[in-house]
Amino acid sequence: MRYLVLLKAAQPATPPPPELMDAIMKLGGEATAAGALLDTAGLLPSAAGARVSLQAGSLSVTDGPFTEAKEMISYALYQVGSKEEAVGWASKFLALHRDLWEGWEGDADVLKVMGPEDFGNAPAE
Repeated sequence: MRYLVLLKAAQPATPPPPELMDAIMKLGGEATAAGALLDTAGLLPSAAGARVSLQAGSLSVTDGPFTEAKEMISYALYQVGSKEEAVGWASKFLALHRDLWEGWEGDADVLKVMGPEDFGNAPAE
């Protein structure tokens, strides 16, 4: 099963401490060695993006920034055996922030990516 973890946080007042970045790299190495981490990257603020919407049959494009309390700042894609395993990796990642970046607050949304196992009850064609 694949899970996408989206990290969201308010724009921090200070840059991340070097110790945090070292710890994140170590955790990423552990997750990769375990065969769990497939991909990860930071995301630019929404000001660098756009939103494409479909409303009443019409497409529209709105350039960022978007008025949200928290920005999505990074993502990680995991291949794991359960939601609990994905939550475990996300929890370790947030614990590093708690322990190494005083005052940092954010959320990690753990979202299941649809896979063949999700269509097991689909009728045969």
